[in-house]
Amino acid sequence: MEDIVITARDLKKVYKMGEMEVHALRGVSLEIKRGEVVAIMGASGSGKSTLMNTLGCLDLPTSGEYILDDEVVADLNDDQLADIRNRKVGFVFQSFNLLPRSSALSNVELPLRYSSTTEGRKEKARLALEAVGLGDRIKHRPTELSGGQQQRVAIARALVNDPSIVMADEPTGNLDSKVGQEIMDLLLNLNKKSGTTLIIITHDPKIAAQTERVIRLHDGRVREEKTE
Repeated sequence: MEDIVITARDLKKVYKMGEMEVHALRGVSLEIKRGEVVAIMGASGSGKSTLMNTLGCLDLPTSGEYILDDEVVADLNDDQLADIRNRKVGFVFQSFNLLPRSSALSNVELPLRYSSTTEGRKEKARLALEAVGLGDRIKHRPTELSGGQQQRVAIARALVNDPSIVMADEPTGNLDSKVGQEIMDLLLNLNKKSGTTLIIITHDPKIAAQTERVIRLHDGRVREEKTE
């Protein structure tokens, strides 16, 4: 039996705006295997950001079943959601989301401060930065780093807790094509070395073509799944 890290069954998400209801997800079902590299694509308003927020335990579905790494998510409270996020999911964002006045080392160390890890935090953060090729930039602040280097710091931060899944939301969107491909190569190489499941939200078909499977959303539904 294949090792499934994500199981979603009939996920629905309804946002209420006054008397109006916005159906962001309309019964999404999918499975993602451990170690798989998957792209989620769709036009603006297709539901891909809502799906990422749900799969990343940033939000709960209105209805449906979601199992993340053998844990049932739907009935968790806010504190439990925060705990499962910190233990099992690493996030990489288009805008990097780094603390501007903190060093690269401090930025990467941040998730460890919210976990039960009390020893060796700086060493773990240093090793994560070395893994993304920034072992010589640990004391630099984000303003002293290029865009590509900042995204490498963000990737190191996402990996420092050894998560089951890394979710990358348009990770190359703020970078030129050459640097963007370098970041993509880095993510794919880290996936091969560590076996971490990689989910990439992207508009770019060139990025999606480098993944193992593309899930396309349209109007809150899975329109197409394609194995690359």
